[in-house]
Amino acid sequence: MSESTLPTIVRQLGRKEYTPTWQAMQKFTDERNEHTPDEIWLVEHPPVFTQGQAGKSEHILAAGDIPVVQVDRGGQVTYHGPGQQMLYILIDVRRNKLGVRHLVSALEDSIVALMADYDVKAYAKKDAPGVYVDEKKLCSVGLRIRKGCSFHGLALNVNMDLSPFQRINPCGYAGMEMVNSISLGGPESLSQAGPQLVEHFCTLLGIKHKEFREGDDE
Repeated sequence: MSESTLPTIVRQLGRKEYTPTWQAMQKFTDERNEHTPDEIWLVEHPPVFTQGQAGKSEHILAAGDIPVVQVDRGGQVTYHGPGQQMLYILIDVRRNKLGVRHLVSALEDSIVALMADYDVKAYAKKDAPGVYVDEKKLCSVGLRIRKGCSFHGLALNVNMDLSPFQRINPCGYAGMEMVNSISLGGPESLSQAGPQLVEHFCTLLGIKHKEFREGDDE
């Protein structure tokens, strides 16, 4: 990544509804220019299923009372809920001379590095984006590139109710077993996982200058 004089803004947004957060990412991306600092958002969502652009309706088995939102990221259906750490990356890919594969790998590798801090061996798969431990899925990854800039990111299961995943074929895989980091001996809370995840991701992309902020810009 090229050294930028612009800081990367890291926002801790707390718990936010999914759709307004997604719309805020789109708005940020559409309105930014070559002088806009990149941003990383840490957020947690109330229960929601999100269906990616390639998503097939048959992978939603029984949504029940959990809303389903059709979104513009890559990939199939997944679940977001309390106890899951979302890391959204709003990065000018063109300015930083990054490839999409490089960005996806950095997201996956940041989870691998985070779990290694706890002596847990996690790994990515070439044929199934995300991060796994003992063939159980710990983290989902999905991105969108628009105007040469990225948004969306990753979802790390930290300490959440995993039962809603049984209502779908996660990321299009029937019977895919999900796992929480807490049950593996990894991070136990979002306050623990979030900052460590940001540090690993920024290290992998060579981001040295960060500014941390609580909440949205007013």
